[in-house]
Amino acid sequence: MDYREQYQRYVAMVEETIEQVLPQTEEECPNEECPNEMRIPKRLCEAMRYSLLAGGKRIRPVLLLATCEMLGGDIRQARVPAAALEMIHTYSLVHDDLPAMDNDDYRRGKLTTHKKYGEAMGILAGDALLNLAYETAFLAFDSKTDKQRIANALKVLGKKAGIYGMVGGQVVDVENNGKFVDEQMLHYVYKNKTSALIEASLMIGACLAGASQDEVRIMENVGTAIGLAFQIQDDILDISGDEKVIGKPVHSDEKNEKSTYPVLHGMEESRKKVAEYTDAGIAALDGITAADEEHKSFLRELLMSLVEREK
Repeated sequence: MDYREQYQRYVAMVEETIEQVLPQTEEECPNEECPNEMRIPKRLCEAMRYSLLAGGKRIRPVLLLATCEMLGGDIRQARVPAAALEMIHTYSLVHDDLPAMDNDDYRRGKLTTHKKYGEAMGILAGDALLNLAYETAFLAFDSKTDKQRIANALKVLGKKAGIYGMVGGQVVDVENNGKFVDEQMLHYVYKNKTSALIEASLMIGACLAGASQDEVRIMENVGTAIGLAFQIQDDILDISGDEKVIGKPVHSDEKNEKSTYPVLHGMEESRKKVAEYTDAGIAALDGITAADEEHKSFLRELLMSLVEREK
């Protein structure tokens, strides 16, 4: 199976699981199958589906599944946590686009959720996706997977998505809009706002496969390095990218007066840093010796694609 086929295999598993847990609109949910008391407001349902089915690449759940399979885990049992992770990522984008944060009108070439459904519904749709994510993640306890593995995975999910990870990074990012940010604080923002969920993807996959603590730690290091490279590349594309290609407005960081790596160090040094972090991440991955080489090769190629992308 080549790289593209493998990637699509993982994506198909994620999409199928998302459709199984995502609420349907009244038109898609006949009365006999969906009692009135089980329904949610139609407009909220539509906003949730619009946000989550907007055509993302499903990078984080694919990383989770690929890591799990690389380390000998059963990816059929990892599908639910993978879908939950994508919901958390999506809610973060919905909230990140809000006027109080980045105030972006387009995401993936489509109107952002708050521009299509209103600011209040954008907030509530994000809230709903976050809660549905954890409701979905706990379904993993219904599987045959070792319960301690699931518990370890959910601890990682909660920590990396919350105040010690993504949310913490977002707070520092928002509070410093329009201010000079030194490299130490910028590193904190990048590591938490961006790297944290990439770390979580790899760590959860490892936990569900029953990896050792050392292996989980190595995968965290891989995620940190690749996440930092990913964010700096994102900063580069915000300056030099094609809006039609990347699917969102360019110069958003400049508009919001954000300090970024290219602002602090320039484009040439930023590209060097992307390469440096990428090499560190791949070197860390190569430290996983008890891995299936075919799946390890896929994961290596996937990680490289994240930092070599043009969108």
